[in-house]
Amino acid sequence: MQIQALAITLGVLAALSAAEAIQGFNYGSTNSDGSCRKYGDFKQLFERAKNLPRASGFTAARLYTSIQCGTSADPIEAYQAAIDTDTKILVGLWTSAGRYVFENELNALITAAKTLGTAFTDRVVGISVGSEDLYRSTPQGIANDAGPGCTAGEIQSYIGWMRDWIKGTLLEGKLITHVDTWTAWVLPENSELIQAIDFLGHNSFPYFEDARANAIEKAADNFWSAVAATESVAQGKDVWIIETGWPDTGPVRRDAVPSLDSAKTYWNTIGCSLFGKRGTFWYTLVDGATTEADLSFAITPNLNATPKFDLTCH
Repeated sequence: MQIQALAITLGVLAALSAAEAIQGFNYGSTNSDGSCRKYGDFKQLFERAKNLPRASGFTAARLYTSIQCGTSADPIEAYQAAIDTDTKILVGLWTSAGRYVFENELNALITAAKTLGTAFTDRVVGISVGSEDLYRSTPQGIANDAGPGCTAGEIQSYIGWMRDWIKGTLLEGKLITHVDTWTAWVLPENSELIQAIDFLGHNSFPYFEDARANAIEKAADNFWSAVAATESVAQGKDVWIIETGWPDTGPVRRDAVPSLDSAKTYWNTIGCSLFGKRGTFWYTLVDGATTEADLSFAITPNLNATPKFDLTCH
């Protein structure tokens, strides 16, 4: 048992040390028209990410669910696409739809590990239990009509459940995280959840932060102050940047104006300071289904692999 525990500890440390090289995009389970993303969709997008002109190293994918859209518990087809494109995966398990759906998430993940084997599990860089559930449970999230969320206690119970289920499988020893907004991480009631995970997944979008001056000229200061706030409560654990970006189209939010110039500026000042230095998943390569049809964070159009702006880091 001591040897097994040591092996798992060494594996976790190795994964943490490799985090600096992890770089990718976020991928939802649906296309912009609301249709389910299939194997071919994911494969095409993963290949596009790896072959972006003037940008390299985008070899990882962050997913929000392990369930293939349109099914109850079939593994998401992105897993096979990741194998076939040699793409690393930050697994996502959706937690805001109740225990029954979370059980389906676990079933889908365990099935993938059993049927796809090490070709899948060797590419898993971590497992995220939930995404912005804490934020959606806060007064701010409720006021913004962000949808159902979970408390820290509920997320902790899901993590314990998952750890039991993956024990003895090829997924045992994988890094466990939760992804949320910096405004949720700093709340004292969430400190016990931080103790239960291996690293923190940090989301921050200066564009949306209209409670303070948020013009593109303020974006770098706002972003890094948000990261510092998360790090201040991280209990010495790593903080990975899981979602950030700036839209090229959409409504004006206080001082924040969507434009191609602003999206490029944000990429240059924020993205280029992160890539290759900290675990980072940019938001986003292409738009998925969104409640705001005129809001776009995509760096490439859905049907065109040509970036909307020059991705060269200066």
